[in-house]
Amino acid sequence: MQYKPLGRTGWNVSTISFGAWAIGGTWGEVSEAEAMGALHKALDLGVNFFDTADVYGDGRSERLIARLRKERSEPFYVATKAGRRLSPHVAEGYNRANLRAFVERSLTNLNVDALDLLQLHCPPTPVYYMPEVFDALDTMQREGKLRHYGVSVEKVEEALKAIEFPGVQSVQIIYNMLRQRPADLLFKETQRKGVGILARLPLSSGLLTGKMTSDTAFAADDHRLFNRNGEQFDKGETFSGLEYSKGLAAVEALRPLVPAGMSMAQWALRWVTMHPAVTCAIPGGKRAAQVEDNMRAADLPALSDAQMQAVQTVYEQCAKPWVHHGW
Repeated sequence: MQYKPLGRTGWNVSTISFGAWAIGGTWGEVSEAEAMGALHKALDLGVNFFDTADVYGDGRSERLIARLRKERSEPFYVATKAGRRLSPHVAEGYNRANLRAFVERSLTNLNVDALDLLQLHCPPTPVYYMPEVFDALDTMQREGKLRHYGVSVEKVEEALKAIEFPGVQSVQIIYNMLRQRPADLLFKETQRKGVGILARLPLSSGLLTGKMTSDTAFAADDHRLFNRNGEQFDKGETFSGLEYSKGLAAVEALRPLVPAGMSMAQWALRWVTMHPAVTCAIPGGKRAAQVEDNMRAADLPALSDAQMQAVQTVYEQCAKPWVHHGW
């Protein structure tokens, strides 16, 4: 496992970390035994950073991570998120009282006195223009409720606005072979300001494992079935915003480029971590075997300039026209 600094926190975190959305919900059924097996395997392989949210399984994901901390002695960092419990999910809901209530609930779920890293959970765009929201986070940081805070965003423009606030330590954003816009400008700015990048959905909802086909069946409670057109949340969260058949076509264009000795998933993860602005990729994993395959990407050799350019060509032909200007 390799490690990199996260923003200005003073932490060094695993370059392939663990995204806990899949063990919480909306990715199909995952038993508690499977989820705990995946978490333990991640720790076994050197992961020291876990990303979750209060809405993943209505707190299930946070509680599983709390159990992991109880069962293991190795130290690790936990990033959680707040805001998506609002109903309706509107900017006005991001007020001091609601944010405090969300933080208190996560403290209970995670069984800690202070949250390592709290992230605003893809709030409506106007929130990034509300200084009082970030002032509320500053207040809770001073009170010791949270050690650091950052943002999870849908759009590059939201991230650029968020990092104007000096307390923001990290930006979580979708970045993968099929969603490359963050590298155009955002990454330069986060590097300049010392802000970490958490690359979520690095495998594009599993597309970049190369294991899906037009016949793949998804469970009724899997967002890859019910959110393809943004029915429940932002369309870009499912298959990077690509229509499923276009995503499959892009994967087939990428498949011949996978180097010998790597799975497609490992290659796709190594591609993400090639960018110097990226602190870590946070793939999910329902089972220990998936986690093990993912984590091996951390120690793979760097991709060549020719390999990087080949991926760029596929992106420009098979994905960019449909996703680049959407987020």
